[in-house]
Amino acid sequence: MKLAPSILSADFARLAEEIARVEAAGAHQFHLDVMDGRYVPNLTFGPPVVEAIRRSTSLPLDCHLMMERADSWIDAFLDAGADGVAVHPEVVYHLNRVISRVRERGKKAGIAVNPTTPLVVVDEILDEIDYVVVMSVNPGFGGQKFLPGSLARVRKIAALVQARSLAVEIVIDGGIDAGNVRDAVTAGAHVVVAGSAVFKNADPAAKVRELIRLGESDG
Repeated sequence: MKLAPSILSADFARLAEEIARVEAAGAHQFHLDVMDGRYVPNLTFGPPVVEAIRRSTSLPLDCHLMMERADSWIDAFLDAGADGVAVHPEVVYHLNRVISRVRERGKKAGIAVNPTTPLVVVDEILDEIDYVVVMSVNPGFGGQKFLPGSLARVRKIAALVQARSLAVEIVIDGGIDAGNVRDAVTAGAHVVVAGSAVFKNADPAAKVRELIRLGESDG
């Protein structure tokens, strides 16, 4: 299991400090939620902030592009320092072209699926991607309640990955905390994204250690 704290929930006035604290506690990578105010209601940040985050850590940066016409922004986010980029299939005109472009740049290409996105989309593109982000909340806001049905979706994707002997990582994103992190990993998630659970905690470093311990436990 890898833990990926979501930067969106951090204190941006002390961003470098927040990053250093959870990195020292054992975080494996960082999840960056990019929202455009159109595909989802909120507006977050763009490539300049990603570039600043890149200067603050050597850990992998996964950019989750919740935005329309994400294809036109791929190179900008890769240039800023993203190690992986995930897009939503329903707002990209030519998904194969986007995936190919990311991989041509030597980076990881992923897709993100909402709670009601048909998993046939994953089935069709699975052989061409490096990871799938399974949204366990509806995208656009932090701090939402985990949708239990997401675990079945993780299991279905995990079965597809296993059946084809692929090295595709399954990421689960939304509402993860101490009460469900182990369930997510047991279902087949390789990477667990946690935002509010980490950065809204009085001791983010302790929460990182707790989530990793619970996720890696045998029950």
